[in-house]
Amino acid sequence: MKTLLMALSLLASPTALAAAPTYGQHGMALFGGKDGLYASHLPMFHAPHDYQVVLRVRLADPRLDAAVKQRLDGNTALWTVAPEPFELARLQPGAPAPLLRFQADLVLGHFEQGGQTVYPGATVVIDQVLLFRKLSPEVKTSAVARYVQVGNGKQRYLVKEIDSRPDFDHIVSYRAAARASNVPVSVAKSGVSAPDAKALAAALHALPSAIRGTVYYYTDDLR
Repeated sequence: MKTLLMALSLLASPTALAAAPTYGQHGMALFGGKDGLYASHLPMFHAPHDYQVVLRVRLADPRLDAAVKQRLDGNTALWTVAPEPFELARLQPGAPAPLLRFQADLVLGHFEQGGQTVYPGATVVIDQVLLFRKLSPEVKTSAVARYVQVGNGKQRYLVKEIDSRPDFDHIVSYRAAARASNVPVSVAKSGVSAPDAKALAAALHALPSAIRGTVYYYTDDLR
């Protein structure tokens, strides 16, 4: 009860919120389609953005939700979410005051790099937290890149786990075969270069044509 009261007091105090370690504007890459929408936090190696978070989301307005799903459906054009500021730690499973929804602009392109706001002021509802990992700021290298699979239908996505410094944020769209496994896959890693379609397809035991392309690839924030 004491923990819950402390959390509620934070929510009620703008000054306390601004001082919270994970409070800020947490931009996200938006991807998905008719089988579901997903948002991936654009992380950095410093607070308040030092978490890798992937969410399954929907839009509170059913018409807008359907329109966005149809427009994004498996495509690789970059969309981003520019949300109102919030405390990222509230997305952690088991958080005393979990974040259930937030207001955001939906932007075609990168919201900080000249993207076009197409759907302003949308209410984003969080249905499930698929990934929540704190990033280590220590310099580290890894010989492999591990990708988690997002989605369970034919249209799926690979999201690279950020486990090195420097590293790269990478989201890939692909078409899964019937009854394909959704377990994570690993490929050989070469610095911050994204693996090619052939390597990813081999890890998935699929043809290279199954890889539809990259939704998001970025290294600047992960140096």
